[in-house]
Amino acid sequence: MEQGRAGVDFDSLDWLRRNSPAWRLLRADHAALVLSFLGRVFVEENIRSISAVELAGRLEDELFALNERFGEGTYPRTAKAYLDEWAQPDVGWLRKYYLPGSDQVHFDATPAVERALAWVQSLRARSFVGTESRLNIALELLRQMAFGAETNPDVRLAELRHRREELDAEIARVSAGEVDLLDPSAQRDRYQQFVTTARGLLGDFREVEANFRTLDRELRERIATWDRSKGELLDEVVGNRNDIAESDQGRSFHAFYDFLLSPRRQQEFSDLLARVQSLAAIGELDPRMRGIHYDWLDAAERTQATVRLLSEQLRRFLDDQVWLENRRVMDILRSVEIHALALRDHPMGDLGYEIDGVAPHVVLPMERPLYQIRAKQVLDSGSDADAAPPEVDVSALFEQVHVDPTRLREAVRAALSGGTQVSLPELLAKHPLEQGLAELVTYLSLDRDLTFELVFDERRQEHVRWHDADGRQREAILPAVAFVRRSLPGGE
Repeated sequence: MEQGRAGVDFDSLDWLRRNSPAWRLLRADHAALVLSFLGRVFVEENIRSISAVELAGRLEDELFALNERFGEGTYPRTAKAYLDEWAQPDVGWLRKYYLPGSDQVHFDATPAVERALAWVQSLRARSFVGTESRLNIALELLRQMAFGAETNPDVRLAELRHRREELDAEIARVSAGEVDLLDPSAQRDRYQQFVTTARGLLGDFREVEANFRTLDRELRERIATWDRSKGELLDEVVGNRNDIAESDQGRSFHAFYDFLLSPRRQQEFSDLLARVQSLAAIGELDPRMRGIHYDWLDAAERTQATVRLLSEQLRRFLDDQVWLENRRVMDILRSVEIHALALRDHPMGDLGYEIDGVAPHVVLPMERPLYQIRAKQVLDSGSDADAAPPEVDVSALFEQVHVDPTRLREAVRAALSGGTQVSLPELLAKHPLEQGLAELVTYLSLDRDLTFELVFDERRQEHVRWHDADGRQREAILPAVAFVRRSLPGGE
């Protein structure tokens, strides 16, 4: 997509219509209330931070005046409800935050409010529209970009000599008494352009601050989702610790801030502004322009403080990350020490593992036999009537062991009649195994009973012994097993 056409692309405009807070504000039913109130507080008065109590009080007065004017119920909600709604993330007209060291909520307008307000103000009809000054500014910007990027010294020297010749010619004309004066329309044109630029700078500071917060959030997300080594993380963060200051937004801001901090530039600006304000051809003056450079300085200082605060928070965030990683390392070392002390008194023969083999069993593809066709077996389905029937030993059918689970359940219930639970060894001490391992397995499967439940404890082991039919002693090692009586509804 071409850069020049990106702003009028259908998909881009449709996305902005659905997601832009400024567009959402223009479509709101009470857009006039939001723009007039927030514009007066945060734009006209240049307030960059105000407590929730003070802002709610001012909004209450505004709502009372509007309800008196247009009828009770025009704006039925409280000021706090309106402010909370405007500060919702899906609305995005106010930024709600806490100042460092304060537990009181503060508000500041978002750049979306200034964008919407600037667009609404541009809809007003203007009696005078200057174009000459903007043309001169455009030409001067093109000249600065063209010759500012020129690497050929001869070309730059030729341009400087040309500008010197123009200055010498102008000096000669002024010395001869020929002074070119701006006519009143040209003065009003340039003053209008100055007011628009000066007011726009104040709005740009709020957007610059928001962009700094976005850069800080992106850096935090990169640190939080880091999945490589700690050394690489430190290299990444230390190598990019000046991401905010070295961004295009940061370099431009610091250049402007250095300009404001220059006493010589401030004095020059104050003198020029006083001289312009005294020109009679300008007519009605903008009252904000008398101290606009102080408003710039205040807004720039607030933005600079935000950058310092974000840098300090980022440093603490990294310190917390390092502290958590060091704590994890210490926990692992302490766990190793505890296990080592617990195994100190065990024989070394017990500390080992059994493996299936010391070498892998390798079967090469060519060692596998090839497919062989099986020989067909001839089946004789005929019967020999004279042949004697084969002898079959059916004694194995009568040697099957059947364990009656009902008898075992009755034994468990009888053992639980005197208590709430009974362990398997205690139960077998009263009712020894008569059918060996099959009876033991049946005990372990008695889990579907309404009067008791079977509980296994994997942390302990028990030994169960019995004698088989040949008189030999058998032993089974299994987790600790207990039968626990259930609490029946309406009973104990």
